[in-house]
This record gives sequence, structure tokens and C-alpha cells, in this order.
Amino acid sequence: MTESQPTQAPPQAAPRAPIRLGAQVLTCLAFCLIAAPIIYFSRPEPQTLFSRPAGPLTQLLVGQVLALLAAGVSWLLFRATSSSVSSARTIESYARLDLGGLNPLWISIAAAIGEEMLFRAALQPLLGVWIVSLLFLLTHVPVYRFRKLDGATMAQAAAVFGGSVVLGFVFDRVGLLAAMLVHMWIDIVGLLIVRQAIQARNG
Repeated sequence: MTESQPTQAPPQAAPRAPIRLGAQVLTCLAFCLIAAPIIYFSRPEPQTLFSRPAGPLTQLLVGQVLALLAAGVSWLLFRATSSSVSSARTIESYARLDLGGLNPLWISIAAAIGEEMLFRAALQPLLGVWIVSLLFLLTHVPVYRFRKLDGATMAQAAAVFGGSVVLGFVFDRVGLLAAMLVHMWIDIVGLLIVRQAIQARNG
């Protein structure tokens, strides 16, 4: 009589290493390096980049108010849709980031500076809000890892596109500093929500 061999569980895939803060900072620098020559050669007065249409102080004040409003709306929207498939997918996508310590703050600052310099300051004056928002959405496709064209994917895409449109109008009406502040606070709130969800799941 032969002994039955123990059934071996299939090998588990090794967990992917988190995306470190350094990668986010390098992406910010790359976006700024791409944006710089576009801004220099396309803007009549590139030195006014941070002082128009409103002055720097006005941009910071108005931008902070708009940023807190946007962050509050972002948090309320997540609370209202926390059990949805699109929210679960978004959390899964951003869970690949290293969100320990103050990383949500530094990642948000890097994203706000790099993306606003490239998409708003460099490209929007040339292409307009709507085309730039479409480009913004396309560059975020790898981040969100859209799997199929379903309701959850459409909700995620609409949120990214709509957020870009809002940032575009803030840039046009108030200025680049204000757009960066709004972008930064939306990202901070979003990443803290993701970190909280991960901690609750790992429990």
C-alpha cells in the first residue's frame, strides 16, 4: 500500500515591492524638465508664470480655500461611494505606493508640482482645458490599471477627467500656485483614505 503524497499548495506570487517615494520625485523632476522648454518658448513672458492671472499672495489664499473645499468634497464622495467597485479598484491601485510616515504628503507635493507644471502651465495654453484633461486621463491609465470598459472604470475615468477640468479652470482663472494647492490637497486626502483602508483591511 502506497502512502498518498501530501498535496502541495500552488506557489504564491511574491508581493510586488511598493513604489517608493524616490520614483515619485523622479517623475516630478522629469515632468518639470519636459515642461520648462515648452513654457520658455511658448509663453510671451515666462517669468510671470507664478504671478498671473492673480498675484502670488491671492493665488495662495484663494487656492487654499479652494483646496480645502476640494479636499472636503473628495472625502465626502469617497464616504458616499466607499463600498463601490470603483472605490475598491482605486484603493487597490494606489495601495502599490509606499504610504508610510509622511509619504502621502511628499507624494502629493511631487505630483502637484510635476503634473501642474506639465499639464497646466506648459500644455494647457497650447491645447486647451479639454484636450489636456484627456491627456491627463490617458497618463493615469497605467496608474488605475483599467481592466475593462464597465461602470466602475467609467466612474474612475470620469473622476480623473473631471478633476483635471477643475484644475484647468483654477489655473486659468486664479493661477498655477492655486492649481498646485488644490491638486496637492486632493491627493493628500485621497492617499490618507487609501492608507486608512489598507490598515483596516490588514487589521
